[in-house]
Amino acid sequence: MAITIQQIKELREATAAGMGACKEALNACNGNMDEAIKYLREKGLAVAAKRVDKESKQGIIALAEAADKKSMALAEVNCETDFVAKTEAFVKFVDDAAKVALSGKDIETELGDDYKMLLTKTGENVKIRRSERYALEGAGVLSGYIHMGGKIGVMVELACERADSPELAEAAHMVCLQIAANSPKYVNPEDVPQAEIDAELEIKLNALKEQKGKLPPEQALVGIKKGMAAKYCTQICLVKQDYVADGEMTVEKYLESVSKTIGAPIVVKRFARLQLGA
Repeated sequence: MAITIQQIKELREATAAGMGACKEALNACNGNMDEAIKYLREKGLAVAAKRVDKESKQGIIALAEAADKKSMALAEVNCETDFVAKTEAFVKFVDDAAKVALSGKDIETELGDDYKMLLTKTGENVKIRRSERYALEGAGVLSGYIHMGGKIGVMVELACERADSPELAEAAHMVCLQIAANSPKYVNPEDVPQAEIDAELEIKLNALKEQKGKLPPEQALVGIKKGMAAKYCTQICLVKQDYVADGEMTVEKYLESVSKTIGAPIVVKRFARLQLGA
């Protein structure tokens, strides 16, 4: 049967697929709209299967926050090119993915049909890579931040009895900026596995031996190892890092100053940092 322009437009509006793909689907399904939609979804999966070996290093990280600010979520979706990552359809899908993650549901299950249509529309190997959800545990605040147009996403939870304090909200935001900029791995030094510290010390001591020709006496090594471990923790532990907004203090000292202002201690409970493709 002859396929009309109106039919093609209707299918395009329903699926966001290209005009050519819509015409092909309608021809293959004898003009049946429901069958054509199904055809396009299946085609999307076929496209993904063919491009499974293509690297998906581009994409977006999106943030969703509950109206009561007691939960938030990050979602990362990857694609092959920056061009596709900037399209309206892709951006909307990632935003929807973050909202699904916020609800605690599985993204691919909830957005299965939309995902298939996105594969058809983009023709790229699109991957729903990961998500992270935080729900406030006790008194405190959650804060989230998207950096570099979706290249980095951050969430942090601060525990504090003065949850309604605007100074606490500002502190949480500043800690998000810190995490985005300095990429810590842990909150506190005691969170660092001993095996990781031992491996770092081995590298540092081998370098020292290479430089000096031999290692200092064992008695001196005790203090040297302690200093090396402490310095390593200032690099990878959030509270021990130099505060990006004021290099004269650490993050720990900054939070102590805010604590004094609001009259209640502040504790960093946890954080998440997603970096595109990392």
